Amino acid sequence: KRGIKMKRVCLALTAALVAAVSVFAGGQKEAAYPQKAITMIIPYGAGGTTDIHGRQFAIQLQKQLGKPVTVVNQGGASGSKGCKSVLDAAPDGYTVLFTAESLGTQRVVGLSEMSYDDFAPIMAVTNDPKVIVVGKDSKYNTLQDLLDDMKANPGKIKMSYTGPGGSGHVQALIMEKLGYKAALTAYTGGADCLLAVMSKQVDFTNSNYSTIVGYLKSGDLKVLAVSGSTRLPANPDVPTFGEVDKNAVPYMKNAFTPLNFLVSKDVPADIQKILRDAALKAVKDPEWVKFVNDNCAEELYKAYPEIKDIKKYYKDWESMVSWMLYDAGVAKFSPEKWFQRALRTL
Repeated sequence: KRGIKMKRVCLALTAALVAAVSVFAGGQKEAAYPQKAITMIIPYGAGGTTDIHGRQFAIQLQKQLGKPVTVVNQGGASGSKGCKSVLDAAPDGYTVLFTAESLGTQRVVGLSEMSYDDFAPIMAVTNDPKVIVVGKDSKYNTLQDLLDDMKANPGKIKMSYTGPGGSGHVQALIMEKLGYKAALTAYTGGADCLLAVMSKQVDFTNSNYSTIVGYLKSGDLKVLAVSGSTRLPANPDVPTFGEVDKNAVPYMKNAFTPLNFLVSKDVPADIQKILRDAALKAVKDPEWVKFVNDNCAEELYKAYPEIKDIKKYYKDWESMVSWMLYDAGVAKFSPEKWFQRALRTL
């Protein structure tokens, strides 16, 4: 009997211990995100527009999140390699993407099956204005000089760009539509495109303003024109493309480089919200505001404030550029698989 009594006591103690552990465990909340450093993938080489804006954005973001945001450059195949690495990572919010526009053209040019639909937008961040630049010793002193030579020597004047489907490629296609055909040479990032100009490997490039500021100050580059609708506050004497060739005006309103902050669409909604709240606070930081002003960047988060606005913007932009690539004969697949031609805005 004594043995039975002891056994009952042991069982009762065990049950009480299990109950206590259960209550304790049930009362524990899941650790709040983030608990460790976040990796921000930039799918291009260092020194280009996406890298410059992404690194500055990461600094502001980590202030809000309270954890390091480590930038990793994974260039290659017009951004598709870096974008794929984000999708291949665990969808836990610790691997995020800061990318330019080429994600929206990878399907139509046959680089990958990815699109904006594979990602959840956190913020449409900035548009870094496109500018046409040449080396300091170039014979071209005005955009008209360059265009005249391209007209006289179609396919002979060399231009560096970051690969199929990127903003530089779109710029080249616009120029070709206007009768100015360039000889294109691909490089892994915007910085390499500029180095190619300065080392006289190519004649010019369609760059982004943030990447050339230092070179303009040092005198290593000359800016001939803005590939956009308005002149830049920092360089008011530089004309827009449309001022030199009126036929370019309809194209210039869409001649931009959207830079975007995204995560895999499988990242939980509560983590997406934490990242979005942090991003919205980050762009109010005085250091970020100064960066935007110094680089004449357009604040897309003001133009597209809600997630639904961003998604519509992505869809319209993808359609417009995909059809442009297809009409130019450089798309591997017809955009009809994804977009009706009615969505085209040019």
